[in-house]
Amino acid sequence: MEHTPCNELNQTRKAPQAAIGQVLIEALPYIRKFEGKTFVIKYGGAAMKDACLKNIFAQNVTLLRKVGIKIVLVHGGGDAITKTAEKLGLTSRFLHGRRVTDKEMISVIQMTLAGKVNQDIVQLISEHGGKAVGVSGLDADTIKALPHPNAETLGLVGEVEQINTDYIDLLCGAGLIPVIAPIGFDDEGNIYNINADDAASSIAIALKAEKLIYVSDVAGIHVGERILKTICKREAADFIEQGIISGGMIPKVLSAFKTLDSGVGKIHLIDGKATHSLLLEIFTHEGVGTQFIGEEEHDQSQN
Repeated sequence: MEHTPCNELNQTRKAPQAAIGQVLIEALPYIRKFEGKTFVIKYGGAAMKDACLKNIFAQNVTLLRKVGIKIVLVHGGGDAITKTAEKLGLTSRFLHGRRVTDKEMISVIQMTLAGKVNQDIVQLISEHGGKAVGVSGLDADTIKALPHPNAETLGLVGEVEQINTDYIDLLCGAGLIPVIAPIGFDDEGNIYNINADDAASSIAIALKAEKLIYVSDVAGIHVGERILKTICKREAADFIEQGIISGGMIPKVLSAFKTLDSGVGKIHLIDGKATHSLLLEIFTHEGVGTQFIGEEEHDQSQN
């Protein structure tokens, strides 16, 4: 009998009871350590597109909230925006990885990102027993923005100026999972398209989050065939100089350490295509992705 990929992912894997018990015991100290702490999760990539992965992610997020971790979710949705724009006869243009955003396109972004994409995530989390609430950066002045330095060519693309942490804290304190669409505003009433990675970083810094976790299509920082379990800024600089870290990974790495330097406890980069990667990264000793850590923590681990 053949199964769909989703059924395959959800088949119960036979394992000795002792092994299952060991996994649960291994998770216990992490559950105790992180209870009451805030995790900001940037949700993107295949985990937002594949039906099975979407369900698994929603289950993982719900479990994290149920064990007492405050979860703030920031999502992308570029593919959905492009498809909606095409249906409306609009052409998407990009410059240095940023979507050129005129007034017509910002309306599409509002409709798609803060509308269907956001509400689909909320609904899925709710189906798995979580209590999520959709939030646009416009709600309660959550994301105040400034025009991007290249606004003349990019249009209504913005950078985060300020985060309203009071509103996010209020939602988290009520046991809810804020699901935030990265759209911002300014004092003149302009609405801006905000890069989801940048929004997640700014929100994590403003909340003084314990962790910022990037769920993407990248398994971590590769050195040859090996995925680094941890990396500090000094190592990253050496790898960039040697060309081991290159291309589009360079700005991601630099941004991660900037966020770390701004007070966030730890940054994680994990592969959303891997089953339960979110739980495995947080609740097991080995993890599955790459942690970005401070120099002091790195030196202590070497001793």
